[in-house]
Amino acid sequence: MTTASEAKATTQPRPLTVGRTYAVTRDTVFGAWTTTEAVKRWFCPAGYTIPEAQIEAREGGAFDLRMQSPEGESHWIRGRFVEVDAPKRLVIDMKVTDEKGHELFGALTQATFTDVAQGTRLDVEQRYTVLDPAFAWMPEGAGQGWTQTLDKLGREVMREAEAPTARSVVHATFRIERQYPASPARVFRALVEREAKDRWFARGEGLTLIERSMDVRPGGREVAKGKWQSGMVSTFDALYYDVVPDTRLVYAYEMHLDTRKISVSLATIDIKARDGGTHLVMTEQGAFLDGYDDAGSRERGTNFLLDALGASLDD
Repeated sequence: MTTASEAKATTQPRPLTVGRTYAVTRDTVFGAWTTTEAVKRWFCPAGYTIPEAQIEAREGGAFDLRMQSPEGESHWIRGRFVEVDAPKRLVIDMKVTDEKGHELFGALTQATFTDVAQGTRLDVEQRYTVLDPAFAWMPEGAGQGWTQTLDKLGREVMREAEAPTARSVVHATFRIERQYPASPARVFRALVEREAKDRWFARGEGLTLIERSMDVRPGGREVAKGKWQSGMVSTFDALYYDVVPDTRLVYAYEMHLDTRKISVSLATIDIKARDGGTHLVMTEQGAFLDGYDDAGSRERGTNFLLDALGASLDD
């Protein structure tokens, strides 16, 4: 018969899954996982520090770091990269030990990096193996630690994105077409009326709106400011120049991440009746500023928004 203590010793914690969306490129988030100095700044809960680390981002390379508590107690994470697929996926096999090298538990960690309209989606899964039952409480409490750790990662990737660079500008232009089974008047209302536009614009998982205004007329402004779970604030600030009912919109807009202006764009939306519905063409010319690497995310995000616009017409 198995005793209660033996059963407890053989029970392993459930796998942990956590995720966040960061308004930066995949390369930026991936780089924060694969460079020693970056990992030392964020890979620990609030109050903890990492005085020592060695990160070698290659299959078989080291993922070693010493995590120190506010009371001065240290634990080592001794890990190896099992898989490195930049900038899409990392698999790291870790073991947590005490200062004498005694193994406490193992954590097989998988991090997946995905392009989304808002930037980069990070999903982390950890599967645990308790090696010393006396320390089973450590992986069992990992959820709260990871929440704090991903907050720190958010600050780290924004620090990297906002790092001073030489003044520069990179231009990009894209053209997107959509056919909607609705009249031009209805599509136009979805673009210019606040209640209709709010059903598809300035929405996202983990985004909390903190400012929203809309005045669609020549000389009118539209502002959408939201705060992400990481604490970063993104701002869309547009000025309308041409508004032709049921036909055309022309506007310029700035995008900010916190206080940093990352781009200035000119957007034109043409709509025409076609095949019993509406044919929409959006053309955007963007200037990305001072080292900000868009990496195509603006075009992907606009495709996502135009799909959401179409879905809102079915409501």
